This record gives sequence, structure tokens and C-alpha cells, in this order.
Amino acid sequence: MTDASGPIEPLGRPGWPALDRLAFERLTALHRRELKLHCYRMMGSLHEADDLVQDTLLSAWRARSQFDGRGSARGWLYTIATNSCLNAIKARSAARRLLKQPEQTPSDGPATGGPVIDLPWLEPYPDAELPDVVDQTPGPEARYEAREAVRLAFVAAIQLLPPRQRAALLLCDVLGWSAIETAQLLGGTTASINSALQRARTTLGARYRQGRLPQRSQPDAEEGLLLERYMHAWQADNLDGLVDLLREDAIYHMPPWREWYRGRPAIGAFLASVWGNFAGYRAVAIAANGQPAVAVYALGRDDLAWRAHSLHVIEPADGKIASLTIYVPPLAPRLFPAFGLSPEPGVT
Repeated sequence: MTDASGPIEPLGRPGWPALDRLAFERLTALHRRELKLHCYRMMGSLHEADDLVQDTLLSAWRARSQFDGRGSARGWLYTIATNSCLNAIKARSAARRLLKQPEQTPSDGPATGGPVIDLPWLEPYPDAELPDVVDQTPGPEARYEAREAVRLAFVAAIQLLPPRQRAALLLCDVLGWSAIETAQLLGGTTASINSALQRARTTLGARYRQGRLPQRSQPDAEEGLLLERYMHAWQADNLDGLVDLLREDAIYHMPPWREWYRGRPAIGAFLASVWGNFAGYRAVAIAANGQPAVAVYALGRDDLAWRAHSLHVIEPADGKIASLTIYVPPLAPRLFPAFGLSPEPGVT
């Protein structure tokens, strides 16, 4: 038996108040990963998502007497999680996380500004948290496929939306809730939700030629070969080979630096300016945001020590790299543990 927001769990009567903690944990464990992904989309931060899922489950336990077992436990948990995210956004200094600053134009030449660690940078999301989520069938109102809605570019785009519009778009266009259900969750009228949705869709549509992100094909052998060639280029000190993997109109970001680059010549020139900073590189294949990704360790020239250096999220298209986001120090090393990686290669 289902409702529009997911399966109805057989909670019995009188409902959750009768559940002991172990039964409650078994029930909520079914939804933990998708709630975390929802919080990540809302916040743009893996670490904030972890905290908010914990807060959501604690709030649900404390308020379990308010749930009588006749509705969808999944929907009720999403209500708590969404409102927790909205409150957290309201309480912090910045309402959105950035992949690049909106006013920052593409650079041409070496980066000179230095890392900006006090900006709220958008974080990548490990695919290890996605199984059993990306394969779910969204509700009938959904406009985005599950795999599309985890991509780094999508999460970056929805960060441009005001928090309430962001929540409405995620609930309706990603999860497939109806406007009526979303109005009940967020408060207000169905008309206000439809208005917020229209504004959100217009904002996103203005960023893309076809009104939405270009579709990604399913991962295939060609994508695997591209990732292999990319890793080999780093480890073989082959800058020309790496640049050759880029599309002519490729985009390159490198949080936490403000500078970003557009086009193969500009990206190649920048990489050439920093390529010799280390004595060598080791690459490890990972996956982030449903995309191929790489963790790179760098060998210091002075002390010849290997250290966590950067996380690379790749957007493939037609056998080339359309977009490359490389998280660099001091931000990147702090992200390694989320992907099950140690600060030094070969250390567990």
C-alpha cells in the first residue's frame, strides 16, 4: 500500500508511541540515506546533511506521539527534515553554498587570489551513500530523473534558489510530491507552491539553453576508459594528454579558489602554471554525485611525503570532459574521510 510520498509502513496501533527505540531505529533506517541526500541537496554540504539527519531522527523520536500510524512515515520524516533544513539555512550567515561566485567571470592566466576558506563552498557527495536511492522511482509529479538530481551541477544550480523555492522544487520536481502535499508540508496555499515552483523553474531554465541540464547517458565502457586515461595522465606527468581529454568548451572550477576557467586553452594554460608544484601524483578512482571522480595524492618536493591533495569530479560528454571540478587544499584534504580515504596513500 502506498501514498504519493512513498510506502506506508505497517506501524500498527496506536502508532509510533508504542514503538521501542530498537523498533524505531529499524523503521527509520529504511529512510536514513534518502533523508541525508535530501538534506544535502537543500544545504549543499555533506557535513551539514549528516548533522541534520541526526537532528531529524532525534526530533521524530521525541515527537513520535504526534504520528498515529495512518499516514506515510516517509512523508512525515521528510516534513521534519525539510523544516530542519529551512531553519538551519535561516540560522547561518549564507543561504546557499557556491561552486563559483555568481559575479566571478572566467579567468585567463595564473590564479593569484589564493584560497578563500571563509566562503561556503559546495561539497561533493560520495556515491557510497547513494545505493538504494538513485534507483528509486520518483513520484508521478517528478520532472527530474534520480541520477540527474544528484549531479554536482544540479546541486550547484538549485543553490541559487531561495530556500523555500529550493524546498518546493525538490519535493515536487525531484521527489514527485503534489503541490497539495508540498503546501501541507511547507505551509501556505497550493497556489503559493505552484508560484514558487514556477519561479524556481524559470531561474534554473535561464541557466541552460534547453531549460535544464544536458542529459547524461548511462555510464558505459567509454566513460570508464576516459576515467582511466585521466588517472594515467596525472600519474604519468602527462599534462598534454590530460588537456587533450577536455572538450574545447570545457569548464574548470577549483574550490576554494575564486578563479574558474572556460575553454581548453585557458584551462591548459592554468594547469601548466601549477603542474610542477609537486614531484608526483597518485590517483585513486572514486565516485561522487553519480559521476566519475578521482582522489589525488601529491608528493611534496621538499619532504618527499605523500599527502591528500585534491578531489576531482568529472562531467563526461561524448567521450570527453565537459566539466571538471577539482577540490584543492586546504578544502580537499578535509573531504577525503567522507570517501573512505586516509590523509596518506596506503594508510588505513
